[in-house]
Amino acid sequence: MSVAVVVGSAFQSPTLAGKELQPVQVPTPWGDVCLYEYPHETRPGYVLFRHGLPHTYLPNQIPYRAHTHALREVGCEALLVTSSVGVLTLDVPLFDPLLVSDLLMPENRLPDGSACSMFQEPSPEHGHLVLDEGLFSKGLNEQLRTLASEANVPIGGEVVFAYVGGPRTKTSAENAFWAAVGAQVNSMTLGPEVVLANEYEIATASVVSGHKYSVPHHDDPFAQETIASSLERSHRFLEALVVAFLQHAKPVPFKNRLYRFHKD
Repeated sequence: MSVAVVVGSAFQSPTLAGKELQPVQVPTPWGDVCLYEYPHETRPGYVLFRHGLPHTYLPNQIPYRAHTHALREVGCEALLVTSSVGVLTLDVPLFDPLLVSDLLMPENRLPDGSACSMFQEPSPEHGHLVLDEGLFSKGLNEQLRTLASEANVPIGGEVVFAYVGGPRTKTSAENAFWAAVGAQVNSMTLGPEVVLANEYEIATASVVSGHKYSVPHHDDPFAQETIASSLERSHRFLEALVVAFLQHAKPVPFKNRLYRFHKD
């Protein structure tokens, strides 16, 4: 059994809290994936840099299926998916980690237009993902709250996340639309990773950090910051929580299910 964390643009180095990560090549049907192993005495922990190291993939180029298959190959049973996000409502704080409680991804498609599913062809293992618990594991969320408290990391609350594919940013009208239908934050990643991991029966949680306000007709006090500087501000607490998860998180039972007609 292992745990793993998916990190994004706020992470640009194969080190975490001064510890060097070791690259591990994992073959998959969609090509090799480089995971980075975090040193741990009792069980493996892995970091997946979704954009590659150095930053290579735009959001629409990320090989989501390959990444998910690689995580299963190394025995991942607890996954934390992170992202830097735009914040759609002023009552959500910037820079503090936020637990994701639910996902808005109405079309359920990958950037190439295909269905967001690991099951591209008929097979004995394919099935319908039935969300008895929801996409985000309550057991892992409880662990994250405890880990955050022990690491003195403030949790800014729970949010509904909207997946909005890139690589361009959103218009003011689009941000207003997502806020109107219930989203509090959005970004160009995270959604596919969470859905695909659940199809592989991997318990998953997500923590995001707002690095800008995306509220139409609002003067953002941080608007003059560069993307790099705003990502750096959101990185500090997020890194502390990622390290705590890799060090102390424990696999939990997967509480959704795959309904397979020939078996169920």
